[in-house]
Order: sequence, then C-alpha cells, then structure tokens
Amino acid sequence: MKNAFIVLFCSLLFVSCKQEIQPADIAKLNGYWEIEKVVFEKGEEKEYKMNETFDFFQIKNNKGLRTKVMPQFDGTFLTTDTFENVAVRFAGDQVFLDYKTKYTKWSEEIISLSDDKFVVKNPQKIEYHYKKAGPVNLLNDGEKTK
Repeated sequence: MKNAFIVLFCSLLFVSCKQEIQPADIAKLNGYWEIEKVVFEKGEEKEYKMNETFDFFQIKNNKGLRTKVMPQFDGTFLTTDTFENVAVRFAGDQVFLDYKTKYTKWSEEIISLSDDKFVVKNPQKIEYHYKKAGPVNLLNDGEKTK
C-alpha cells in the first residue's frame, strides 16, 4: 500500500511539472535550432556534439515553415529549396507542430519550449531536444554576422 502512494505521488508530481505552452510562446520557435540529443522510447539517448545542418523556423499566426540550413564559416547560412509547411495546433493542454510537404504529413507534440531550448515528441515516442543556434564566424574577419 505504501508503494502505491509513492507511485501515485510521483505520477502527480510528474504530471504537474509539464510546461503549459501558451500561444504567445510560439514566437520563441522563430530562428535557428540545432539538435542536442535524441531520446528514444526506451530511454536510450543519442548525443549530437556538432551538427552540419540547423533547422530554421519562421512562424507567424501559427503558420509558417521549417527548412534545413547549413552554417558557413563566415557566419552566413546556405539554404536549399526544400522546406516543410508548419501549422501550430492547440488541442486541450497539448500543442502540436503539423508538418506538410507535397509528399507527406506528420505531427510532433511540443513537450517544452523556452527562449533557448525546445523538445518535441513524434508519434513513435522519440524526443528531439533542440538548442537555439546562431551564426558562427570562424574567419574572424571583423565583420558582423547577420
């Protein structure tokens, strides 16, 4: 019986700690993000020390796009013509990013979102942990990066 109370208390604590994402928080997604780690359903983790590509989000009025960009040594980004349309969907206390291309559709639940980190979970229960990224200027040419 004592163990049942401990499990119940831990469950309530876990549920009550979930971040509630407000519509105003969605603007925090705009910008460049890089994957820090991936957590698989059974708890295994894959760390990403360095990324060749970043995800760039541009969302306004709960609609926008996500595209892959490659940071360059001079602080600029190379981009391709490929992108996903993104729509933000609020469903009760959950928030989803609904992606759509001309070939497929899928959704990811936003688990947490702050100015410098966010976590999404896909239907396969894989969590992607992102950190905010910005331009990198390794050339040290004295010019300001954009």
